[in-house]
Amino acid sequence: MNVDKSISRRKFLKSSSGALLFVGASGLLPMVVSCSNEKEIQKQLKKHQLTAWVQISEDGHITIYNPAAEMGQGSMTALPVLFAEEMDADWSKVQVEFSPQETEIYGSPGWNPTTKLMFTVGSRTTNSYYNVMRKAGAQARFVLLYSTASYWQVPISELQVSNSIVIHDKTNKKISFGDLVPFLVMPETLPEFTNEQLKISKDFKLIGTDVPRTEIPSKVDGSAQFAIDVRLPSMVYGVLERGKLHGSQPTLLNEAEILAHEGVLKIIKFDYAIGLIAKTLELALATKKLLKIDWSDSPATGYNSQEIYATYEAMAANDDKGKVKIEIGNVDLARQTADKVYSADFKNDYVYHAQMEPLNAVVQVSADLKNAEVWVGSQQGPDAKLGVPDLLGIPPENVNVHLQYLGGGFGRRSMNDFVEECTLLAKEIAPLPIKLIWTREDDVTYGAYRPLSLQRIKASVDKQGTITGFAHSVVGDGGNLVASGARNDHYDIPNQFVEWRGDSHGVRLKHWRGVGHGPNKFAIECMLDEIAYEQQVDPANLRRKLMAKSSRALATLEKVLELSHWNKPTTKGRAKGISFVEHGSLGTGICEISVDVNTGKISVHHFWIALDAGVIVQPDNVKAQMEGGIIMGMSSVLNEQITVVNGVIQQTNYHDYPLLRMQDIPDSIETTLISSSEVPQGVGETATPMVAGAIANAFFSLTGKRLRHLPFTPDRVLEVLNS
Repeated sequence: MNVDKSISRRKFLKSSSGALLFVGASGLLPMVVSCSNEKEIQKQLKKHQLTAWVQISEDGHITIYNPAAEMGQGSMTALPVLFAEEMDADWSKVQVEFSPQETEIYGSPGWNPTTKLMFTVGSRTTNSYYNVMRKAGAQARFVLLYSTASYWQVPISELQVSNSIVIHDKTNKKISFGDLVPFLVMPETLPEFTNEQLKISKDFKLIGTDVPRTEIPSKVDGSAQFAIDVRLPSMVYGVLERGKLHGSQPTLLNEAEILAHEGVLKIIKFDYAIGLIAKTLELALATKKLLKIDWSDSPATGYNSQEIYATYEAMAANDDKGKVKIEIGNVDLARQTADKVYSADFKNDYVYHAQMEPLNAVVQVSADLKNAEVWVGSQQGPDAKLGVPDLLGIPPENVNVHLQYLGGGFGRRSMNDFVEECTLLAKEIAPLPIKLIWTREDDVTYGAYRPLSLQRIKASVDKQGTITGFAHSVVGDGGNLVASGARNDHYDIPNQFVEWRGDSHGVRLKHWRGVGHGPNKFAIECMLDEIAYEQQVDPANLRRKLMAKSSRALATLEKVLELSHWNKPTTKGRAKGISFVEHGSLGTGICEISVDVNTGKISVHHFWIALDAGVIVQPDNVKAQMEGGIIMGMSSVLNEQITVVNGVIQQTNYHDYPLLRMQDIPDSIETTLISSSEVPQGVGETATPMVAGAIANAFFSLTGKRLRHLPFTPDRVLEVLNS
């Protein structure tokens, strides 16, 4: 074993009420402290700058701490399962709580391997914490084994652990984790476990089984606490009027009149909004309607989203190169030697996150402005303290973030503008706690959307029908928000080129589930079907040829063809379409649709998916993620659209931003998980980007017409059918 020799022995306090095992993910200063003296615990925590991974009580109950946000994706179970697997804990005695937001202890490797993050985005949670949690669990197990060996005076090598019981086979002695609490001791040094020293998949007892999700019962009975449920003594309420133009600056004309209203406590001016603090939420919202504000022009003034595509087409046709994102081989040479070049444009409008729980936060700043408490449902961020220390000019350790359940995130709650707004209001009203709430209208009109974009694809094909070049020009605002997902790692295309050509319109943008994969995989998968049709090749066979060098991707294709009975005729009036996506996990999806030629409504009847996500920690939850991803994908592909006229967002609430309804979900969504021993990959963003391409390709198979502009609203479908 590799041992960190810098770790010294730590004193601990024995008690009958339990013990905390302070074991860092990288063996950071482990220690054992008593649970009986909260002040002593806090003193020790402060002294060593540590927080606990696991707590064991004398009755054998185990509390494992989850460092990731829980927004319905199952992190509250998946990550503790990883820990408990290596600890050999009895899962029936495990409960789970959120960890403190302390990146140094609870962070996982970021995109830069030298940094740590507490950031629940990009389907990175299980992948990035897979070995972090397992190593931490193995270290906790080692402490228990070491303590037992010391208590029984036997070699540690003669001990084993099973289901929260330490066993000495030679003497047939057994002791439970709970009974061991009074005898816990710390080793002189703590092993740094390598990946090779962790369990192999055949020995897993929890990983790969359908462990019931820990947070579901409380969500069902209503006891689960979301940020919007938080109530504190003397709490006041804040709202902001942000106007109709993103980035427009306000001038308040009736401040004295507003402040004269009983119960209105303060007005705070922002560069882009007017903040209002009142004793009740009802009063704050009613008073907000009385604000008289002059708004300046903004960068969005004059912008019309549905008219910008002509500009984008001209930008795509410009001979100058944009910002090169990917360049493999030489697409120009491939084009010059091609037998045929295929070209097409694909478009997508803005979409809104539409998370169920309105954005909100509660912040309390101390009277001396030197400390702050935050209650929020956040996807966290590069700064686990969510920007609060910088806003208040205080050290990060003076900010305590109480993470709550999230009522939906999808990338919107990785943006902590609402937390920052609440903090600035709290500073003005300190020491009173304040809750800031965005109304649905606030969030729709002043949202941060998945960008509008245009993708122009040119594909070169030789005389043998082989795709030799693939050039993908992405035009739109947002950099990787529009350009991600354009790479084709699992298709054997020797010459590839991806560029981004940017144009800003002053509209707020943010990551939306799948980010650029949604529009770009739509364009790529539709282009492949167009080539297959022109070459008179089955679209599945075209992909089979392209995937010949990527066995894992090919396996998902073969499995889903089998699941969907691809080669059998479909019911009259229906057709199937196919789409492949890599977003961490590898997945191929096939849908079966019909179209009402009178109304233009597309109905999706069945969706089949074959997924390779590496090691599957929770099979049932992965299937649930795929089902949710398909349904969200259908909603965005068939219904959702944000439009801008003269810089003003035209939609305000669900009445004019329709989501998919229960009666419109497929009759079945069937997911098959392909067995793998590879490190787990994310699944939360794999299904959603495959929907558009699958539906569009099925639509062409059924009607002979191409859908190239998202969303496929009934009016657009009728326009295509009648063209």
